[in-house]
Amino acid sequence: MDHSTLTGRQIAAARALVGLPQAEVAARANISVPTLKRMEASEGPAAGLANNVAAVMHALEAAGVIFVAENGEGPGVRLRKGPAT
Repeated sequence: MDHSTLTGRQIAAARALVGLPQAEVAARANISVPTLKRMEASEGPAAGLANNVAAVMHALEAAGVIFVAENGEGPGVRLRKGPAT
């Protein structure tokens, strides 16, 4: 999935799914907590600079998240099988 189609709700759901606080995800993505909060609060595509959205996406993927693209049923998230890195 491309980071440009990532939604704020997917970010929030992914973070909750892996049980990471906002401060931890922000640190892993090298962004500020307020920036992450703005992304998560976005209706539709995640608000923010493309490189910041991509950094959050990669940080959550490294924690074991798979982002599911819109497929007629809406975008979503799931956990990867096996241990997270």
